[in-house]
Amino acid sequence: MQATSSTQKAISLKNQQFINTEENHTAHNYHPIPVVLERGEGVFMWDVDGKRYYDFLSAYSAVNQGHCHPKIVKTLVDQAQTLTLTSRAFHNKTFSEFSEFITSYFGFDRFLPMNTGAEAVETAIKLCRKWAYQKKGIPQNTAKIIVCEGNFHGRTITIVSASTDPDARKDFGPYTPGFEVIPYNDTAALKKALEDPNVAGFLVEPIQGEAGVFVPDEGYLAECFMLCREKNVLFIADEIQTGIARTGELLAVCHEGVKPDILILGKAISGGLYPVSGVLARNEIMLCIKPGEHGSTFGGNPLGSAVAKTALEVVRDEKLADNAKALGELLRKELKAIQSSRIKLVRGKGLLNAIVIEEKDNVSAWDICIRLMENGLLAKPTHGDIIRFAPPLVITKEQLMECINIIKDTILSFDE
Repeated sequence: MQATSSTQKAISLKNQQFINTEENHTAHNYHPIPVVLERGEGVFMWDVDGKRYYDFLSAYSAVNQGHCHPKIVKTLVDQAQTLTLTSRAFHNKTFSEFSEFITSYFGFDRFLPMNTGAEAVETAIKLCRKWAYQKKGIPQNTAKIIVCEGNFHGRTITIVSASTDPDARKDFGPYTPGFEVIPYNDTAALKKALEDPNVAGFLVEPIQGEAGVFVPDEGYLAECFMLCREKNVLFIADEIQTGIARTGELLAVCHEGVKPDILILGKAISGGLYPVSGVLARNEIMLCIKPGEHGSTFGGNPLGSAVAKTALEVVRDEKLADNAKALGELLRKELKAIQSSRIKLVRGKGLLNAIVIEEKDNVSAWDICIRLMENGLLAKPTHGDIIRFAPPLVITKEQLMECINIIKDTILSFDE
């Protein structure tokens, strides 16, 4: 987007030229921070001027393993020189090996591969509905899936039909039926909704990331799971943003010992090098899908399969969940210690965190992010007054403390 006058001084001429070109030749469906990035390594990215930044967004948690992780890059190059795409019309060796690996890694019977997070959510919805008619006996075309207010599961027509975000929904109707919206973090509301015998599934983010890192009360997920189990309703966990060690456990549901009936994965499953997503489920659910009923030309391709396997090995071998847990606690402690009335609230789990900004003196969360950029740290506001802090999980304690100082100095500079 064309920078506003308030941010113009932060943008070099070289950056602005690339921004103008993008503005003139692409759809205006994003409002990026005004920096043009050219290179990344680990927790750092560099712009076209060669200026280095700490990445505190991690491509919305897609690069948990850090930018251009050498082991994942090597796998990508090796596989790209061997075999990249066959479609699922034929078997391929790499996907066969990956399917065994990922089901063992997460403890499920079967895996259905896709490419993007939204595709994986759509897959889970279809799978849930198929199970509802074939196994639960819900009358055809009457199955309901319960979702939560403030959810973000993607932006396809069906998914925005389940959204309460006006930006996601406005002017995209008519909407797909079959969803019931209840408040997030409200087990009483779920219990009431589950009284409907036509409810097939409960689709939920263990932590609502896009909504501003809303962390539910302790025990919420476990109680929701038990309520679903009592009514023979599938518990569907959207771990696209919260999974792959981001919150200090391999999956966010692991904090409460919950094993979903359907698990949705994407983003960091491939370390940011290649689009890979998919769903995991037990045999009873997954085998409801028959040949011709769902698929993807690129889903399960050899290149994505090889990359994802290595990316998940990196998470395990480098103990990234442990790092996220320890450094997340440190980050929240230090953020809460910043003496500024501009910080209304600090919340998060692991290295998925956010601060809620008190807008005053015409200083918004966007303004703070612009100054953070000037000071060498990249973050992005959401919902106007919230800034997410989610660095790659390979960040060290020393690097994190440097980032904390940048954040502290940046925020306090508005009080001078």
